[in-house]
Amino acid sequence: MTNLITNTNTKTVSSQDRYFMTLAINLAKKGQFTTRPNPCVGCVIVKDGEVIGQGYHYKAGQPHAEVFALRQAVQNTGDDLTGATAYVTLEPCSHYGRTPPCADALINAKISRVVIATTDPNPKVAGGGIAKLQNAGIEVIIPICQNDAKALNKGFLKTMSGGLPYVRLKIACSLDGKIAMVNGESKWITGDDARDDVQRLRAMSGAIITGSETIMTDTPRLDVRSGQIANLADIEQPLLVVLDRRKRLKLTDECLQYQQNRPLWLCQDDMDLKEVLQTLKDKYQIHDVLVEAGASVATAFLQADLVDELIVYQAPCLLGNSAKSMFTADFNSISEQLRFSLVSRETMGNDLKLTFTAL
Repeated sequence: MTNLITNTNTKTVSSQDRYFMTLAINLAKKGQFTTRPNPCVGCVIVKDGEVIGQGYHYKAGQPHAEVFALRQAVQNTGDDLTGATAYVTLEPCSHYGRTPPCADALINAKISRVVIATTDPNPKVAGGGIAKLQNAGIEVIIPICQNDAKALNKGFLKTMSGGLPYVRLKIACSLDGKIAMVNGESKWITGDDARDDVQRLRAMSGAIITGSETIMTDTPRLDVRSGQIANLADIEQPLLVVLDRRKRLKLTDECLQYQQNRPLWLCQDDMDLKEVLQTLKDKYQIHDVLVEAGASVATAFLQADLVDELIVYQAPCLLGNSAKSMFTADFNSISEQLRFSLVSRETMGNDLKLTFTAL
């Protein structure tokens, strides 16, 4: 493979390039709830400083972003796209899957220049798309707006690089860090806006993990049911994983009847949490996991260092000393503490959404 052209050359990458890549990234976001297990990708095609085509990947099995953008460009200007630049948020694919290689489509369209936000670590691609383009004489610029592009596909990029699925742990709590009353009552600590936001987290996730205690106590639906996110019919319901080592549940139990019309894994195997995540990756092709569970499961994930992102919805209320805490581990010294980095702080109605990553 020839050496990649990078954005360290200010003569190669301009503010205009960054502008058009930002457009492509915003397009890619439109598919973030519907593309699973594929990544979110956007593409903008520009000629003589004008956008002539744009598209994004909406759903697995459908054409990729580059194809939609090329179709629009051809419709607007004709078959010859010589001199045009394609801005793509992820390295164009170079292999045949359910659709042909996008790198070939760009080459056949006679695109002169391709600007790519970030590479694709998928072993079936992994530089192959860039190599195809360069070998065809196309100028390739990479990376540009890389961090913004990577944020669209955290789970996909992590698993394709050899890691476990990206784990988001969601907790709703009071000001004093409580998640339920001593009798288990917890509906509702947070308000409507916070609960609506959780719908987005679920829609982004290939699987939701919870514990048998949560199922037996709350009989939660843990599904995606908001049509405000995207066309509800186009959102694949996440696999529900119920951890039940003590084998207290059967699929026929009344508390699981809400889950009959969705994929469900009643995990009663003697496997640790890392093995559960590995199974989700290998068997189910899942890249993003949301943990919605009680304190025991949440604490287990945190202590196993398996949480990539901790999301806390904090309500302006106090539930008292006897209420159930969000974290149940006992530490003997300050050195055992788990520390986090605050990534964002948002107001959700009367509640506060805090997003953290582990240090």
